[in-house]
Amino acid sequence: MQGLTPRKIDLKKDKALTITWSDGSVSVYPIAYLRRMSPSADARELRDQMAHNPLTVLPASAAQGGAIVAESAELVGRYALRIRFSDGHDTGIYSWSYLQEIAPRDNV
Repeated sequence: MQGLTPRKIDLKKDKALTITWSDGSVSVYPIAYLRRMSPSADARELRDQMAHNPLTVLPASAAQGGAIVAESAELVGRYALRIRFSDGHDTGIYSWSYLQEIAPRDNV
């Protein structure tokens, strides 16, 4: 699946991002999953800490009540998508290759 480009991008802000890839395959990313898997440096560091210590203290934004939603999304050049989340996080740039790498395996 590596090396594909999106043919269609559909963002349901409170549910999921759906991408139809150039080979016709479809990936569905729940919004909370995308936020958790943000490629930003701080999110990667938090995932690494949690992998080594399951008792890692989460930042206040991660522990807040209520569901995370995507407030907006914008294309970054021809290679990525930037998503702004309701907790204010917007520093992760989701390249097409990263989205393919983290695609939930139970998709269509």
